[in-house]
Amino acid sequence: MQTPEVKGDVERLLKRATQLSVATAVILIVAKVYAWGASGSLSVLASLIDSIMDAAASIINLLAVRYALVPADEEHKFGHGKAESLAGLGQAMFITGSAVFLLFNGVDRILHPRAIEEVGIAVGVMIFSIVATAALLMFQRYTVKRTQSVAIKADSLHYAADLFTNVGIVIALLLAQAGWPGIDPIFAILIALYVLYSAWGIVSESVNDLLDRELPEHIQQAITDIVLSHQEVRGLHDLRTRQSGRNKIVQFHIEVNRDLPLWQAHEVAEEIELDLQNHYPEVDVIIHQDPYPAS
Repeated sequence: MQTPEVKGDVERLLKRATQLSVATAVILIVAKVYAWGASGSLSVLASLIDSIMDAAASIINLLAVRYALVPADEEHKFGHGKAESLAGLGQAMFITGSAVFLLFNGVDRILHPRAIEEVGIAVGVMIFSIVATAALLMFQRYTVKRTQSVAIKADSLHYAADLFTNVGIVIALLLAQAGWPGIDPIFAILIALYVLYSAWGIVSESVNDLLDRELPEHIQQAITDIVLSHQEVRGLHDLRTRQSGRNKIVQFHIEVNRDLPLWQAHEVAEEIELDLQNHYPEVDVIIHQDPYPAS
């Protein structure tokens, strides 16, 4: 179980990750507006639109994470963790819109070609974007590892896609400068398709959380093994699990010797709950004791 100090560190880490995400997106928007205005590259425009969507999604993330960190209350006794999944859906909507916009512009540029100017400026800005995105991504990955945040994970997936697309844009710009201008709109279309694929992954995970899908089988098996490792437990059934933001909610029935006093059965359940919390700090456990053998 997390101590107040550890919980405070986790909350500060989540807030810092969302703030850095917004700041990075805003800086990259300014840089890419300049690069697009100087070069006219559709690939740079694609990256600019993506950064605008990043900023909007990151602001949603910032607000959602702050709300998700609000402690449980009388009206939300399981906490506010699902706000992170709603933020993931909001991000996916922004991402899908930007991808559709890029697809239309990519096709239009193929039909109506336009020369790219000031490639050097565009390449320099994209390299700066790669460095800034890589730094943010490393911090986000560290945050996800520490917190298991769905919202930060969704943001991280998007920025990971940005990192690879920015590298590709640099290649496309260099090829255009070398006499292959048709590469620019083609690559913009490929970026759009990849962004759509990323959006689908975010939608899938967010919807699964909102619909209370069971935790992955390997986690369910780990929970079962932990429970059955207790000597007093004769069996386990009716295991039900779900995810709510960073919190795992688990409930099940254990079978204990029917002659065991109630106070001892209660102690067994408390030991199991503590054991599960040692393995999964953000777990909420409900345990029902059944007599064994059943009458």
